[in-house]
Amino acid sequence: MGMKVLIVGGGGREHAIAWAVAKSPKVDKIYCAPGNAGIASVAECVPIGAMEFDKLVDFAKEKQIDLTVVGMDDPLVGGIVDKFEAAGLRVFGPRKNAAILEGSKAFSKDLMKKYHIPTAEYTTVHSPEEAYEYIKTCKYPTVLKADGLALGKGVLICNTYEEAKAGVKELMEDKKFGASGDNVVIEEFMTGREISVLSFVDGKTIKLMASAMDHKRAGDGDTGLNTGGMGNFSPSPFYTPEVDAFCKKYIYQPTVDAMAAEGRPFKGVIFFGLMLTDDGPKVLEYNARFGDPEAQVVLPRLETDIVDVFNACIDGTLDQIDLKFSDQACLCVVLASDGYPVSYKTGFPISGLETFEGKKDEFVFHAGTKFNEKGQIVTNGGRVLAVTALAPTLKEARAKAYAATERISFANKYMRHDIGHAIDEV
Repeated sequence: MGMKVLIVGGGGREHAIAWAVAKSPKVDKIYCAPGNAGIASVAECVPIGAMEFDKLVDFAKEKQIDLTVVGMDDPLVGGIVDKFEAAGLRVFGPRKNAAILEGSKAFSKDLMKKYHIPTAEYTTVHSPEEAYEYIKTCKYPTVLKADGLALGKGVLICNTYEEAKAGVKELMEDKKFGASGDNVVIEEFMTGREISVLSFVDGKTIKLMASAMDHKRAGDGDTGLNTGGMGNFSPSPFYTPEVDAFCKKYIYQPTVDAMAAEGRPFKGVIFFGLMLTDDGPKVLEYNARFGDPEAQVVLPRLETDIVDVFNACIDGTLDQIDLKFSDQACLCVVLASDGYPVSYKTGFPISGLETFEGKKDEFVFHAGTKFNEKGQIVTNGGRVLAVTALAPTLKEARAKAYAATERISFANKYMRHDIGHAIDEV
């Protein structure tokens, strides 16, 4: 009998995970809670929310699930892994006391300081009064970060004291991100190129996946508001052997060792957000799960059976896994609803999805889709689809992905036209 796998989440990242799991010959059946219209093509979607831990545990027991994979940050930070383990269930992801690496910016900054992991200078403030005093004296530009989870949007770059004052009010007094703004990290503004590096960790061993580059801003030319990510590519040409050697020595293993030393062994995925500054690579942030849309460009390049990797991370045997990635480049362009990330309409039928069926080098990962009462696939979110292409070079992958976006249409389709613009500077 093959394995039964449950995936928790319903976005583009979870579609990419489900797609990768479906390629494993060890797996017979995949469930996804809550899933979406695209995930429904590889898994049976179950109407249970990612934060409904008791219902998820009951479902996993009832269906005799062999492995649960948690895609999202909220349930991980909320302790879903502890819940599943307490019920005797196998689950991939960090426990609550390790997911704090992403769940609290103050925790991760203090960890880096204690273990001499390179990052920006910072201070943590615990009240608006303390914040207003501090911003009178700090250098500008400066960065304000809500301590807790804020969907990747709780980071404000302030060029002047006036902007910082407005930022403190927004985060700490108006509570734009709720309790996430109770404590705020104020840190020096770093300049340089950003790189994302995904890794698998089993508590002691770390194996790198691939580097990627995100495009956070809503508009072309990196303008507009911060979003969850408008596109991505892998590998990053700026992730050189020199950068790799530095990060392996001073960032990757030291982070895993620091968490173990703190009695918080980390098992799962650590996503390193790095800034290549003039003083060398520094950590911008940690995430405790696959990025979105990083997963959509990294997982199509993975050649090792992902289920073997998940199991090795759980069992502490990652050192025995030969983690292989294809030499091909991968690029994805997010098709969003016009108006994202502020306000937008949904419910529009999507056409052209069938043109991707059976293709080995072009994929559509669904982020915000659902079936309407007529059984049509319609838009159901700000980010709707990630159109993804594999090719021998980044430039070819970019051309192929953009050509593929033209085959899909829906009423308020919006995308950036310059994903991968940095490739031209290499």
